[in-house]
Amino acid sequence: MPAAQPARRPARPNARATRVNRPAEDPDKDRPLVEDIRLLGRILGDVIREQDGTGAYELVERVRQLSVAYRLKNDAQAGRALDRLLKNLTADQTVSVIRAFSYFSHLANLAEDRHHLRRREHHEALGEHQAGSLAHCFDKLAQADHRAADIAAALSQAYISPVLTAHPTEVQRKSILDAERAIAELIGVRDHLRTAADREANERQIRARVTQLWQTRMLRYTKLTVADEIENALSYYQATFLREVPRLYQVVEQALSGHEVGTFFRMGNWIGGDRDGNPNVTAPTLQLALSRQCETALRHYLTEVHALGSELSMSQMLAPVTPQMQALADRSPDHNPHREDEPYRRALTGMYARLAATLQELTGTEALRHAVAPQQPYEKAEDFLADLQVIDESLRRHHAEVLAEPRLAPLMRAVQVFGFHLATVDLRQSSDQHEAVVAELLRTARVEPDYSGLDEQARRTLLMTVLNDARSLRVRGADYSERTVSELAIFDAAAEGRRRYGRDAIRHYIISHTEDVSDLLEVLVLQKEAGLLHGLLQEDASVDLIVSPLFETIADLRHAVRIMREFYALPGVAAMLQRSGGEQDIMLGYSDSNKDGGPFTSNWELYRAEIGLVALFDELQAAHGIRLRLFHGRGGTVGRGGGPSYQAILAQPPGTVRGQIRLTEQGEVIASKYANPGIGRRNLETLVAATLEATLLSPTKAPPKSFLETADALSEASMAAYRKLVYETPGFTDYFFESTPIREIAELNIGSRPASRKATRAIEDLRAIPWGFSWGQCRVALPGWCGFGSAVQDFLEADPAQRDARLALLQRMHKQWPFFRTLLSNMDMVLAKSDLGLAARYTELVPDKRLGKRLFSAIRAEWERTEAALGWITGETRRLESAPSLARSIAHRFPYLDPLNHLQVELMRRYRNRREGDPANERLQRGIHLSINGIAAGLRNSG
Repeated sequence: MPAAQPARRPARPNARATRVNRPAEDPDKDRPLVEDIRLLGRILGDVIREQDGTGAYELVERVRQLSVAYRLKNDAQAGRALDRLLKNLTADQTVSVIRAFSYFSHLANLAEDRHHLRRREHHEALGEHQAGSLAHCFDKLAQADHRAADIAAALSQAYISPVLTAHPTEVQRKSILDAERAIAELIGVRDHLRTAADREANERQIRARVTQLWQTRMLRYTKLTVADEIENALSYYQATFLREVPRLYQVVEQALSGHEVGTFFRMGNWIGGDRDGNPNVTAPTLQLALSRQCETALRHYLTEVHALGSELSMSQMLAPVTPQMQALADRSPDHNPHREDEPYRRALTGMYARLAATLQELTGTEALRHAVAPQQPYEKAEDFLADLQVIDESLRRHHAEVLAEPRLAPLMRAVQVFGFHLATVDLRQSSDQHEAVVAELLRTARVEPDYSGLDEQARRTLLMTVLNDARSLRVRGADYSERTVSELAIFDAAAEGRRRYGRDAIRHYIISHTEDVSDLLEVLVLQKEAGLLHGLLQEDASVDLIVSPLFETIADLRHAVRIMREFYALPGVAAMLQRSGGEQDIMLGYSDSNKDGGPFTSNWELYRAEIGLVALFDELQAAHGIRLRLFHGRGGTVGRGGGPSYQAILAQPPGTVRGQIRLTEQGEVIASKYANPGIGRRNLETLVAATLEATLLSPTKAPPKSFLETADALSEASMAAYRKLVYETPGFTDYFFESTPIREIAELNIGSRPASRKATRAIEDLRAIPWGFSWGQCRVALPGWCGFGSAVQDFLEADPAQRDARLALLQRMHKQWPFFRTLLSNMDMVLAKSDLGLAARYTELVPDKRLGKRLFSAIRAEWERTEAALGWITGETRRLESAPSLARSIAHRFPYLDPLNHLQVELMRRYRNRREGDPANERLQRGIHLSINGIAAGLRNSG
């Protein structure tokens, strides 16, 4: 078969055929990016020639030339030559080519990240502020007459928290990430080198790190463990968060000079606490996560205190100190005569000794250096912060505040944000697991023999009785099942973790598949069993963990308001939540709702649920002082709620943010956003800027009724079209499992969590993450667009006489409604990254050729309807016409991504036709897994 042909485009009135916009290169703007990509590509080529020989290099170069000619010049002859070449490679040649193009994708990412920072620096030097930056945000707020005091007041009530999660889409090893961080730093330094000798030395350093990459195994030989995932996540704190979050606060403080800035930004983490479908997460892994997080925070503080001791060398004979500072120095065990007149150094030596003792007590590990022996440990982070504040106050009162700004102020802010716990670990489990545990507790205690057989009302009545009984359900010495023992151990570990590391170490308990009020009550009962719920519900109860329902299917979202209203109507619940801090987190699931109803319906039902929940909690806040915080379970792909965070937050329904937002950061998106500290700071700024703008600049009126009614109609038709294709088309499940690398992804050692909840081939049981990841790999990206084209077509054709008026309405919705505009912008991105010509190659893997042809034709038809619909509504004749930077990225990287797809198909064909015991099988599998890595890196948001 010839190389991938461009997908046939639908005719459009007065419009050219749609294609990805490839902006002409601006030599002044993009030359540094092109030069960086060429440099990295040249170095990679040199390393391949040096390491694997001239033949390997020439093969890779031939593939590159043909792919570029085919992709950028539409050279059909080059496409045919490329196809023949790739099909005839040996297994070893294939692996070599895949590694080369995978690493090129990785290196291109580094060059693009550097260029984003470069362009931002350029704009800032000109006094221009890019959208999404805090500077741009403060400009907009000032134009809207919001004073610094208004912004500071809003932040004092704010809670903004990205939450890192571990999911089976992160394909990079930590070793690879560390090497790439080094290369990114070297590329950044290169911009500021002026001599040829310095640039040559810099290039040698880059070459060394690229050589390291080439000689480092890209894949794991063993399954990733939860402990591995914990370490991977901690590397982002060490590289980015511990330093960049305090810098984020400094930017805000400078903009709001003279106003106190509260601690509004926090970090969250699921790794070690998320048990939903992951039997590898247990009480010991939770304890490990808490301990390693504590160790990471404390070692950072130890390093900074040691550095402060070197910097604050002031002599008391030249600079006086406050009495509190003198007392802090006098309490220090440091009696070295050389530091007798240096109170700051003596104080910091004593603080270091106390931190070292704290590290030893909380984690069982030792500090790297000791000026004096470890002393009395700090009981809590606030005590350490108080000592730092004594130093800060003394410096400021004696004309040395300039010495506090570089290191002491960021350290103080870090302690306020990270404490001794580093990040809040969320606990999560599925509601059916809670039900089984509660049922066994009730049965063993001879309270109720068949709890699961009770209807909802009877369950509520029984659980309320338990919550108003001071006695425990646990029977000492009873022989409980392994599941019940394990689940209760988690709650016990949570209670101990909060005692050791502070209340912020664990704050939220998330209930997956929340379907009714009893699901929430069951978790309250389990908290009671572990001493996390204090008192009796209808008298004086308070609860330590916020019970956070997760509404994730379409049906769950539609029931969300009813469930929460009935929960708070129960006697004692509202008063208990008020006594417990008055916070209610509700998590909204983007992944499963999308897999359930398609992209448009998922987003629309999420929008409707948010509106209903806000209205309900307006009542609850007025009556009981209970505040709503929405937690957005977003993934990397658009089909899982992905897309730019700035636009996503601004597209939230009016009044739903109010300074309160949590959102997940998942899979390879974490590396994309936070591996580079500069890019990380930019993404952190974006979250704060968007939250402030959505809170203080949000429109007060809802969209027009006509917009809402139209969205309702589009949602109904979109879900019908999506479900007809995915769930009602005979053979679709077989087509999915045969035409995508889902089976190979399940074998890849990229996560500790199984790909499916049950051992079936049913799409309903498949996790939404590998579902979306698989469609991204084969370049269909179906979860990001399917159903919308049919919905628009049905809407326009429902009344032919009103077709123009209906189209004009959709165009107004796009221009005037952020929700609709952002949804279509994300679809635009998905379509631009999809390629049905390449996708057609995957259809060759379906054994039933008639089935493959029939299903792919249906997918192509819906894709073309969606592309046409986007063009009609937006007026754009090219994909990504309004996103030139992304269009530029695609133009640069996709010629190097295409060969990976071609080779993945060829290797999957060979692998699936293999004979058991064939020695080539291991190489084939390795090649497939390498291609998965490279494609994920090239797409950047495929997980």
